[in-house]
Amino acid sequence: MAQRLLPSGRRGALWALSALSLAALTQGCSRRAAPAFTALDITGVDYGRDFRLLDAEGRTRTIADYRGKVVLVFFGFTQCPDVCPTALVRAAEVMRLLGPQAERLQVIFVTIDPERDTAALLREYPRAFHPSFVGLYGDAATTEATARDFKVFYNKVPTGGSYTMDHSTISYAFDPAGKLRLAVKHSQDAKSLADDVRRLMG
Repeated sequence: MAQRLLPSGRRGALWALSALSLAALTQGCSRRAAPAFTALDITGVDYGRDFRLLDAEGRTRTIADYRGKVVLVFFGFTQCPDVCPTALVRAAEVMRLLGPQAERLQVIFVTIDPERDTAALLREYPRAFHPSFVGLYGDAATTEATARDFKVFYNKVPTGGSYTMDHSTISYAFDPAGKLRLAVKHSQDAKSLADDVRRLMG
C-alpha cells in the first residue's frame, strides 16, 4: 500500500538503489570466495603472455610446452652470489612441501646473462637445486625482448676485469592453462608460496 503512494520516479529510484545494494553484496561475496593469494595477483595483465627460448638441448620452449602444470619463472644468472640461489632454494623447498603434487609444478630459470651462461651451465645449474628445474636462454636480443615483455630489469655492472648483473627479483607464476597469474616477491616464504601454487592447481 505504501509503495503506491510514492511517485513513480521515486519508486524507480528506490528499486534501483536496492538492486545496486544487492549487486554490491553479491560481488563482495564473490570476492571473498575467490582464492586469497599471498603473492600479488596480476591476473589479466597485458604483459608476460609467453616466451620463446632455448633449453639446454637447443629445443625451442614456450609456455605451451608446460600446459597442465603451474609454471614458476625466475630471471637471473648463474654467477649470482645471493638472490638467484635464494630464489631457487625457496623453489626447491616449495617442491618438497607440495609432496606428490610437486610433479604439477615446473620451475624455470631464465638467464639474463647469455654471454656467460652457456647451454652446458644452464643444464647443470638449475638441477643443482632440483632435478626437475629447467634453464632457458636466448641470444642478447631475445633476452632483452623477453625481459622487457615480463617487465624485468637487468643491467651489466663492471667489476674490475669482469662484471656482475643487477636485476629484478620477482618470480612469475602461470596457471595450468598457461595464463600469467602471480608476481611473487623475493621476500615471500616457501610455505605461503606452496599454498599459492596449490590454489593455482585448483
